[in-house]
Amino acid sequence: MKRSGKESVKNILGQIPYTAELYWLVRQKAKPLQTQFNLKQLKANLPHLVKDVQTLREGVEKGKKVFLFATLHYWIEHVTLLGLSLAAQGHDVTVGFMPYANWQEEINRFDLRQQNLYALDVLKKAEEVIAVKSLMNERAFTEVDEKVMERIEQVSIYDTQYTVQDEDVDKDSPIFKMRMERNEIAARAALTWLFEGKPDVVVVPNGTIQELGIVYQMAHYLGIPVNTYEFGDQRQKIWLAQNDEIMRQETDDMWAVRKEQPIGKAQLERVQKLFGARQKGSLAENFTRLWQKTPAKGGQEARQQLGLDERPVVLLATNVLGDSLTLGRDLFTKSMESWIMRTVQYFNGRPDVQLVIRVHPGEVLTHGVSMEDVVHEVLPTLPEHIHLISSEEKVNTYDLMEAADVGLVYTTTVGLEMALNGLPVIVNASTHYRGRGFTHGPNSWVEYFKLLGKILESPADLRLTKEQVKLAWQYAYYWFFDFPRPFPWHLVRMWNDYKERPLLDVFSKEGMKQYGATFGYLIGEPMDWSQIETAG
Repeated sequence: MKRSGKESVKNILGQIPYTAELYWLVRQKAKPLQTQFNLKQLKANLPHLVKDVQTLREGVEKGKKVFLFATLHYWIEHVTLLGLSLAAQGHDVTVGFMPYANWQEEINRFDLRQQNLYALDVLKKAEEVIAVKSLMNERAFTEVDEKVMERIEQVSIYDTQYTVQDEDVDKDSPIFKMRMERNEIAARAALTWLFEGKPDVVVVPNGTIQELGIVYQMAHYLGIPVNTYEFGDQRQKIWLAQNDEIMRQETDDMWAVRKEQPIGKAQLERVQKLFGARQKGSLAENFTRLWQKTPAKGGQEARQQLGLDERPVVLLATNVLGDSLTLGRDLFTKSMESWIMRTVQYFNGRPDVQLVIRVHPGEVLTHGVSMEDVVHEVLPTLPEHIHLISSEEKVNTYDLMEAADVGLVYTTTVGLEMALNGLPVIVNASTHYRGRGFTHGPNSWVEYFKLLGKILESPADLRLTKEQVKLAWQYAYYWFFDFPRPFPWHLVRMWNDYKERPLLDVFSKEGMKQYGATFGYLIGEPMDWSQIETAG
């Protein structure tokens, strides 16, 4: 109650002009904010960053007018570092931001204004070489049309799914209403600045969710070139997309070229080594994620552990609900949940086949709807031929692949990995490896069940051909080693990376040879895959 009363007072004070500003000047400016919104590292590094930018851009021709946007303190830090890097190359850079500490909780107007003042105070040093714009201070469009509101609502739906980790969105829920309100504010402010600022290109992280997704959508709506970026689990690598959401991981252009470039023995051994490490639960090269915590014991032991017999085995691998790599990926299904429910119902009537459902191990870190609950909603008691492996069970997924005859996936990379082993795989949503020549991709429920029935008649006869397996390995190589582009500073360990690779090193002759093309792609230089050298 005390906190609620304090919040009420702050909300009232936040509506009164200059209260937050006076408090900041009198009491807060010399003190750190008592919130998650922390730009301490950026503040410490800005003096020498600005000095290096001034040195590097001497005599450099003027480039593009670039607008970068971020929210949340860690993205603001990264976007500022990126903006300074582009300024060092002669571009006219504006870094825009909204001063939120998180995306899922309400914040009173007083504290939000305090965070805004804090961010502006930190970033003022950067104004020697870039412009800084708080969209919170932007005079907003008063009217937006129906198409804009549709985009705001779609991003808000994604935000809600991402937050509550449930595909069914209640538009009367507090989280949806809060996201709609914040996203509409961001959309109106972004429209105003973009319309009046007229940048040549917009650069924004992620581009699918939260205010990041809103700025992407508003730039797209106005017809301004907009590029997005994100990070995977490789150090010194970045995912990027031009005029698209990077979380959709579109590989059409890359594959159109690389499909005609078979990999050699050394490349095959490199990607095989990567998957060998993933299978064993160890790290390879610059990858930072352990994909399995339980060492592989082999498919035969997995069969014995689950009590599998000689009937065909179908492995259904789930995603985590609400993962941003699943948002908006539905093709013929309403959701991943509905696909799993109907699939379980189908196999309930197929005792001639054994279904193994592998719940994503990442669910141990989530709080939303579990796929275990979805399965048990359909079948409270599982028949003997349906096996459910929870996220917490110490079972190696690669052992299950070895034991399986058929694979069913939504968007998980497990589908690609099963294809590498020659399994017929049905991919039921939009993901980067669907339609590449080594998986099946139905476009309707009728197609799905017809295809499933056909494969189950004789799985061995529908295993991938040698050429298809070869194609899968070829795709996997280019996906893991070519699609991510070289980049010096990963979001997760940005300042450690920066210490190892400061601006003067990155923009040296050797550094530009490694990273120069990526900086160009981020501001819209065409990604011509026929001219991009493949990884070694």
